[in-house]
Amino acid sequence: MIDLKGKTVLITGGSRGIGKACVKYFFKANANVLFTYGTNVKAANSVIANLKKTNTSDSTLMGIRVIAGYKMDLGNEGEIVEVIKDMIRKYKKIDILVNNAGIWKYGEADRMTSENWEETIRINLTGTFLVTREVSKEMKKHRFGRIINITSTAGQRGEAFHSHYAASKGGVISYTKSLASELAEFNITTNSVAPGWVDTEMCDEVFADKKYKESVRKGIPVGRIATAEDIAGPVLFLASDLARHINGEIINVNGGSVLCG
Repeated sequence: MIDLKGKTVLITGGSRGIGKACVKYFFKANANVLFTYGTNVKAANSVIANLKKTNTSDSTLMGIRVIAGYKMDLGNEGEIVEVIKDMIRKYKKIDILVNNAGIWKYGEADRMTSENWEETIRINLTGTFLVTREVSKEMKKHRFGRIINITSTAGQRGEAFHSHYAASKGGVISYTKSLASELAEFNITTNSVAPGWVDTEMCDEVFADKKYKESVRKGIPVGRIATAEDIAGPVLFLASDLARHINGEIINVNGGSVLCG
């Protein structure tokens, strides 16, 4: 039912986890998919190769759709500007932006260094701002856009030992609402998907403790930990015409573990 033929999407952090699932879903929805990655070229190339291989039976748009990966350091403003300029030069427009890339690191409030704090804010919050700044300029020219920011339940309720992460995601939530009001007159909607626990590479270290992982699972009313695809589905929905009247919303996808309006 969701067909994004003719639309171009940019997904940051698309070589793994939620971003990788978003790349897969948008490609299957017939969008042209551009995604960024940090340093793992092999993982990025694998995403591209696997999608092309699994879609060889799709004769409708195969060979027309674009899928391309770009190395981008979200902590480097100059690199962000140049990469997005290159995308626009090659593909003319970006209709949909999914700000997904981010980091999640342990940090005790009374022991955290300013460097650790600033790294998380720089990547998660400032990086989101810089990418959005560059892309929204183009969206305004075309008078169309869908911006979806991946935030977190941590940004809504806080998270012990990850206060820098919670602060960064809380900032993105407020940024989402601000953009929703500012950009709507240009036919640009801005929303957020806020996951709870998701079983991705980001959580591999903490989930290596099987007892802890089971305790997390038991704390989720639906009785399971989300997969990356569980988050990618609502992202795809928000990018579609089915959600054209949704603006400034934070869609909670956490299995009922955090109930906030």
